[in-house]
Amino acid sequence: MAIAFTLEVNGERRDLVVDPRTTLLDALREHLGLTGAKKGCDHGQCGSCTVLLDGRRVNSCLILAITQRDTSVVTVEGLGGDHPVQRGFLEHDGFQCGYCTPGQICSAVGMLDEARRGWPSAVTEGDGAGLTDDEIRERMSGNLCRCGAYANIVPAIAEAAR
Repeated sequence: MAIAFTLEVNGERRDLVVDPRTTLLDALREHLGLTGAKKGCDHGQCGSCTVLLDGRRVNSCLILAITQRDTSVVTVEGLGGDHPVQRGFLEHDGFQCGYCTPGQICSAVGMLDEARRGWPSAVTEGDGAGLTDDEIRERMSGNLCRCGAYANIVPAIAEAAR
């Protein structure tokens, strides 16, 4: 039995009719044609499907679409193509094959907001002012890159944080 509901995605209200077991990731990709978020592991362990829900980063493969009726979903497509994190990834070559890049970018956007709000990480030192490379690595640890572009991802995020 399919259920009809409205989802706000990238600032636009979108009507959907999906099976109630449909994940947010599948709704975005298969029903709305937004293919930025990728299906990597389908278990919430790789971060390729990361999107922002009301500004907070989440693994969209673990969330049912029907539960997001009252939230604002932002995908990499919704960042507009000229976000400071996107520019940092381009300037520092923070991607290789590009598969994980949309999830890395959405996670970095959410992570930078968390840091600005003063949310500590496991390696935050002192008052938390300024992100160290170790802190960026720890905060981004839920996003995997099989190509090993981490050496460029960290400076890309550090630049966007400035």
